[in-house]
Amino acid sequence: MDAEGWDERYAATELVWSAEPNRFVAAECADLPPGTAVDLAAGEGRNAIWLARRGWTVTAVDFSQVALDKGARLAGDTVVTWVRADATAWTAPEPVDLVVIAYLQLPAGARRAAVTAAYDALRPGGTLVWVAHDSTNLTEGTGGPQDPSVLVTAEDVLDDLDGRPLHVVRAGRVARQVAPSGDHHEHAGEPARTAWDCLVRVEKV
Repeated sequence: MDAEGWDERYAATELVWSAEPNRFVAAECADLPPGTAVDLAAGEGRNAIWLARRGWTVTAVDFSQVALDKGARLAGDTVVTWVRADATAWTAPEPVDLVVIAYLQLPAGARRAAVTAAYDALRPGGTLVWVAHDSTNLTEGTGGPQDPSVLVTAEDVLDDLDGRPLHVVRAGRVARQVAPSGDHHEHAGEPARTAWDCLVRVEKV
């Protein structure tokens, strides 16, 4: 989906994503001392806002101006710098301590461009946190994109970064419980289902 398509999607609802940060982003970043951060492909900025409220100096980057405008409204008095740019072509004006990418589902070439741009934006010792729908979610999980070309494994992300000096803190598949969709009676009493994500946390050496 291009920027115009995402603009339309973001304009059609109050919030496409939740106002809360992604659970894996929050868990991985909770122990990091606040510094400078970029939320790449930020959407409505839920992770950027959460980081800013924890003391980070945050830039939220997305190619949908509608999403960025919604994020700015959601942030209220919380200071976040909102930048319209494509995650695959964006470059940081100066090195940062943290880059977060959550659910940027792209074909391999475009994904590699975004992942390497994120790594290259880090200062030595900086952290990259990547969360996305895992390739196994298509057959073993629930929800998420049904196009295998935009699904990814932790190994794919590490391969994207091959040759760059880094320390792998975490790389693997993680389970996320998803409540039955909708409020319809036919979903009453249904158990939560499991969605599979890939989670990568690396430090630039």
